[in-house]
Amino acid sequence: MSDTQQPVLYLSHGAPPLADDRQWTAELAAVSAGLAKPTAILIVSAHWEAAPLTLAATETVPLLYDFWGFPERYYQVQYAAPGAPELANQVRKLLHSPATPVYDDPNRGLDHGAYVPLKEMYPDADIPVLQVSMPTLDPKQLFDIGRKLAPLRDQGVLIVGSGFTTHNLSAINLSGAPDGVAPSWSIEFDDWAKRALAKQDVDSLIDFLHKAPAAGIAHPRTEHFAPLFVSLGASEDSLGTAETVVDGFWYGLSKRSWQIG
Repeated sequence: MSDTQQPVLYLSHGAPPLADDRQWTAELAAVSAGLAKPTAILIVSAHWEAAPLTLAATETVPLLYDFWGFPERYYQVQYAAPGAPELANQVRKLLHSPATPVYDDPNRGLDHGAYVPLKEMYPDADIPVLQVSMPTLDPKQLFDIGRKLAPLRDQGVLIVGSGFTTHNLSAINLSGAPDGVAPSWSIEFDDWAKRALAKQDVDSLIDFLHKAPAAGIAHPRTEHFAPLFVSLGASEDSLGTAETVVDGFWYGLSKRSWQIG
């Protein structure tokens, strides 16, 4: 295992066409280039909710193309990262208790919230990856899960929450330009989130539905903001180091992504 403590990431992961956005892919590649190579990656995606908490395949299985209506080439993408059975065992030890069982789904491949950004960051697919479900969307419970996972950082594991800082597909113009003007609700929520994390105001972030401007529009359902709370819990001791590594908007959605630690 590595002696280097890994930071924690929260990524706005993008849809499959992320691969066509040269600026965004370059930014993700720059993030990984600035890190020591992880021993493994643990990723929590907005696209997998399952309770009790469940571990995906611990050996290489086909990807989960969990999207519809895209050109065929996006369904031909491959990312055959090694499985991470040792990491899965560690996660079970850290999280399992009589009140919180840990399940396994040995046939579930990485969904697009996991493999789309990882393919840009680690294109060689040579780092073991374990995807973990969100057993709840409750921010406090997810924060506590992140806290329990934090020791993995000292073993060289990169913990990644993969969501989107704002996410309301019904309130944006997907027929417009990707870099067009963002709607005011997305700009306001993005700015609030940036400032709240800069102040290490975890309580306000956890209560974002009541504290953030336009929260109900920015997140009519909260699954894309939820992975942030796992990331915050896993980096609780180093929140003061949080820095934005990707910003801007994509079809009006905030791409803001953070590195902490």
